Amino acid sequence: MKNLSFLCVLALLSGSVVYAGAQERPLQRLTVGGYGEVALTRNFYNDSPYIYAKPSNYATAPGHGRFDIPHAVIYLGYDFGKGWTMQTEIEFEHTGTGAAIEREYEEAGEFEQEIEKGGEVEIEQFWIQKSFMPELNLRIGHIIVPVGGLNNAHEPLNFFTVYRPEGENTIFPSTWHDTGVSLWGQSGGWRYEALMVAGLDGFMFNTDNFIKKGAGSPYEFKVANTYGFAARIDNTSIRNLRLSLSGWYGNSMHNTYPNDLRGAGLVYNDVKGRVMIGAFDFVYKGQRLTVRGNADYATLSDCAAISKAKAIRAANDSPYSKEPVGSAAYAFGLEAGYDILPWFQPRDKEQKLYVFARGEAYNSYIPAPNQQSATYTERVRVAAGLNWFPIPEIAVKCEYSHRFLRSEYNNEPSVSIGIAYMGFFKH
Repeated sequence: MKNLSFLCVLALLSGSVVYAGAQERPLQRLTVGGYGEVALTRNFYNDSPYIYAKPSNYATAPGHGRFDIPHAVIYLGYDFGKGWTMQTEIEFEHTGTGAAIEREYEEAGEFEQEIEKGGEVEIEQFWIQKSFMPELNLRIGHIIVPVGGLNNAHEPLNFFTVYRPEGENTIFPSTWHDTGVSLWGQSGGWRYEALMVAGLDGFMFNTDNFIKKGAGSPYEFKVANTYGFAARIDNTSIRNLRLSLSGWYGNSMHNTYPNDLRGAGLVYNDVKGRVMIGAFDFVYKGQRLTVRGNADYATLSDCAAISKAKAIRAANDSPYSKEPVGSAAYAFGLEAGYDILPWFQPRDKEQKLYVFARGEAYNSYIPAPNQQSATYTERVRVAAGLNWFPIPEIAVKCEYSHRFLRSEYNNEPSVSIGIAYMGFFKH
C-alpha cells in the first residue's frame, strides 16, 4: 500500500513536471522587444506657415521649442515550430491617438482638425512566415518595405542624429509598411527580398513630402486598386561593410476610394502616376569608426495631371491634399561617427562615446516643365554632436543642426537632445 501511494505521488509530481515543461516551452518561443526615443528641441527660426511665402517678414521672428516622443514601439514575435513564425510591431507616435490640430499652409494658414488614422497608433508589422530554408522564406501580412537605408534600419540606434535622417524621412514613407507578400532569403554574404504590396495613393502626394503620405490610408482599409513591387539586395562579403540596392515600381493613380475618376468621358482614364525609385545605401561599422550613407532618386509620371485631378477631387471635407506634386525628388546623405572614449577610458569595453557629423541634400519637389516652382523644398542640412552609449541598448544624443535653403529664404538652425533605447526583453 505504501509503495502504491508512493507511486501515485510520484506520478502526480511527474505529471506536474511535464505540464510545467509544456507551459515553459511555448514561452521560450516568445520574443518581446522594442525601441523608443525622447526628443527635446529648440528651433531658432519661426514656425509661421508663411515663412516661405514671405521670408523677409520672419528673418528676426522668434523661434520655438518642441518636446516630443517621436516613436515608442513594442515587438512581439513567436516561433510556432516547423518553420512557422509570426511577428508584430505596434508603434505609438507622438504620444497620442485620434485627432490633431494642424496648420494648413494651402488653406491660408488656418487651423484644421485632422483625424490621424494610421498615423498615431499603428501596426507596422503583422506577418506570418514560412521558412523552407535559409535561401527561401515566405511572408504574408503587413510588412516593412525596405526601400532606402532608413526603412531598412529605422530604429534609433541605427543613426546618430536625434531625429530620423531628414532627407529620406521627408520624401519616402517612414517607416514604410504595407500589406502584401514578401519572398526573401540569404546565402553567404548575400541577402535578397522581393515584395508585392498595395500600391501608393497619388492623391496623398504633396509638395513638401513627395510620395511620403501615399502609403497611408484615411479609411479603415488600404485601397489596393493598384499594386506596388519592391526589391532589395544586400551584400556583406566585405568585413564590417554592408552594400545595398533597393527600388520600387508601381502606379499611383486610380488607387482611391471610391474610384470615380475612371469612367466614360473622363480625361484621367489613361493617367498612370507611375512611381519609380532607385536607392543605394551602405554601412561601415568598424571597432571605433561607423560610417553610413544613402543616395535616393525617385520619379513620378503624369505629375501635372495628378496635381490637377487632386485639386478637383480634394473638396474641403476630403482627406486628400490640394497641393501639387512634382515629377521627381532626391535625397543624399552621409554620416560618420568616431568613438573617442578609449582616449579617456581605454579599459571600458562596453561604453562608447561617438563624435559624429552628418550632411544631407534633398528636394521633395522637382516640378515638370509646365508646373509652378517651389524652391524652398531644395535644402541642405548639416548636423554635428555626440552619442553616448552607457550600455549597448541605450544612447544619449545631442546635436546642433543647420538647415540651409536658397538665398531668398531664412536658414533654419536648431539644437536637440534625446535619449533612445532599442533591445529585446525576452528572446
